[in-house]
Amino acid sequence: MLLVYITFPSRKEAERIGRILVEEKLARCVNIIPHMKAIFLWEGKLENARECVLLAKTSEGKYVKLERRVKQLHSYDLPCIAALKVVKGSKEFIEWIEG
Repeated sequence: MLLVYITFPSRKEAERIGRILVEEKLARCVNIIPHMKAIFLWEGKLENARECVLLAKTSEGKYVKLERRVKQLHSYDLPCIAALKVVKGSKEFIEWIEG
């Protein structure tokens, strides 16, 4: 099982893309954390932004298609998409995600 961390500029965009990921069965479930502050360097400048975090729960076999789809739909030129492998968890929950 993978937990895919994706950031968005708005809750609206996160909800729209999250819904598509679930409808297209690229993720079994998504969670949206609506308020986050990001501080980062972009093109040599220190930036501050408000963002939303989307956590997508999926299987390793669906990751490549999920990443490709997020890149197609996302408004950022370089969206943050980072997959974390879940090494422990409820057996039944992990089976549901991977099912």
